[in-house]
Amino acid sequence: MKRQVLVTLLLSVMIALLGIGIIVPVVPVLAVSLGASGLSLGLIIGAFSFSRTILQPVIGSLSDRWGRKGFLLAGLLVYALVGLLFPEATSVRNLIGIRALHGIGSAMIVPVAMAYVSDMAPIGQEGRYMGMLNIAVFTGIGGGPLLGGVFTDLWGMAAPFYAMAALSVLAMLLVLFQMPALEVRGQNRIRQPLRTALASMLRRRRTRGILLARLSTMIIMVPTMAFLPLLMHQWFNASGRQIGTVIACRTLVNALLQTPCGRLADRYDKVWLLRAGCLVIAAVICLVPLAADFWWLLFLFVVLGAGEALIWPVLGALATEEGRHYGQGTMMGVFSLAMSSGVLLGALTAGIGSDLLGLRWSFVLISGVVLLLSMVAARWIRRGGGPPAVEVAGS
Repeated sequence: MKRQVLVTLLLSVMIALLGIGIIVPVVPVLAVSLGASGLSLGLIIGAFSFSRTILQPVIGSLSDRWGRKGFLLAGLLVYALVGLLFPEATSVRNLIGIRALHGIGSAMIVPVAMAYVSDMAPIGQEGRYMGMLNIAVFTGIGGGPLLGGVFTDLWGMAAPFYAMAALSVLAMLLVLFQMPALEVRGQNRIRQPLRTALASMLRRRRTRGILLARLSTMIIMVPTMAFLPLLMHQWFNASGRQIGTVIACRTLVNALLQTPCGRLADRYDKVWLLRAGCLVIAAVICLVPLAADFWWLLFLFVVLGAGEALIWPVLGALATEEGRHYGQGTMMGVFSLAMSSGVLLGALTAGIGSDLLGLRWSFVLISGVVLLLSMVAARWIRRGGGPPAVEVAGS
C-alpha cells in the first residue's frame, strides 16, 4: 500500500503542477494587457504567496490530525476553478483575487504532499524521497510552460487556463479513486499544538536556518518565472515557444538531477551542498541581464536548474529530519510558509526594483539578497547542532 500511495501521490502532483506550469508564460502577459505596472505584477504574484503563506501552517498541522487525502482533493478542486476563472478576468484587481484563491488551493496541496512523502521516507533516505517528490514537481512545472507557449501560439491566451482546469480535474480523480486514505507514520504520535511548535522552531537555531534557507532560495522565483516573459519580449521579441523553452529547460534539468543530488544529500555534508547551490543560483541571476540572445539565456537557465537541483533535496531532507520532532504536516506547513514568504519577498523586491531601477538591475538586486540571506542561513544550520530527538506524545 505504501508504494501505491507514493506512486499515486507523485503522479497526481506532477499532473496538477503541469497544469500550473502551463499558465506561467501567459499570466504576466495577460496582466500587462489589463494595464498592470511592475508593482501591480508583483502584487498579482504576491497575492498567491500571501494567501498560501497564511494557510499552509494551519493546514499542515490539521493534516497531522485529520489525515491528508481530503486536503489534497479540496486543493485540486480549487485549482480547477482557478483555471476557469482566469479567462474571465477583466481587471488587475480580478487577477489579484484569482491568484489569492489560487494560493488557497496550493496551501492544501504542497505541504500535505511533502508531509506524505516525509512520513514514508526511511531514516537516512530523506534526500532520495524528497528528490522523488521534486522530480514530480519539476517535471510538471518544467513541462507546463513549454505546452503553455505552444497552446497560446496555436489557440490563443485562454487555452492554457482551460488546460490547467482539465489537468487539475484529472489529478483530483486520480487521488479520489486510486489513493487510499493511508494513516501516515507519526500521525497519531505527535500532537504538538501549532503555536507550541512554531515557538519551538523559532527558538532552535538549526530550524531557523532551514526556514531562512528555504525563504532565501525562493526569492528568485518571481524574476525567473513571472518577469522572464516580459524580459524576453522586450529584449528578443521572443515567441511563446522560446519563453516556454527557457523556463522548461531550467525546471527539467532540475528534475533530471534530483535523483543523484538526493543521493548526495544523504551521503555528504548538507551544509556545503547548500552553500554551493546558493552560490550558483546567485551568480546566474546576476548574469541574466548580460545575456546577449536567446541561446545565452537558455544556457544560464540550464545552469540555474543544476544549482537548484543541489538545494531542493538538501533542504527537503533537513526539513524531514526536523519534522520527526514537530510532526511532518506541521513542519512542512511552516517549511512551505517559508517558501511562500520567499516568493512574496521576491515579488515585492523585483516589482519595486523594476519600477525604480529598471528590469535589468532588479535581477542584480535579487542576486545580492539571495546570496546574503542564504549564507546566514547556512551558518545557522551549521551551528545549530544535529536533528532533534523525536518526542512521543505523552512521554
